[in-house]
Amino acid sequence: MSLQVPEPPSAEETAAAGHPVVHPEAVPLTPELLISNLLRGGVLLSLSLVVCGMAITFFRHPDYFSSPDALQRLTSPDSVPHRLPDVFEGIMAVRGQSFVMAGLLVMITVPVLRVALSLGIFRAQKDRTYAAITTGVLALLLLAFFLGGVE
Repeated sequence: MSLQVPEPPSAEETAAAGHPVVHPEAVPLTPELLISNLLRGGVLLSLSLVVCGMAITFFRHPDYFSSPDALQRLTSPDSVPHRLPDVFEGIMAVRGQSFVMAGLLVMITVPVLRVALSLGIFRAQKDRTYAAITTGVLALLLLAFFLGGVE
């Protein structure tokens, strides 16, 4: 005795029944979908980097699980990379804290990229008012980043 699985209805049968046929590859890429994908991808990348960094840290330093001063050592500001070249150098050396810091930097960068993407969308739509407002917001964000790094 064999189990027969019925075949799904064809596109013609579905259209004849009054249901629209939507193919996944035919879904238009709307501005909202672009922004959603950017935000989702950025959060997933950030989360992946932080989890990977934590795993590397605990794999390389298993004594953190039993050490009474583990929290002090993990949260010490002296051991965390503070400059972008230090983060990249730490990633190349496979240091867990550098991966965590990279994840945090990605999380900070994602909203700025969202504003930049919105600016591109408004320019493509030839919406001058929103493009001007978004340009101002992007300029203020970038200015804050550059001035925030000055000590």
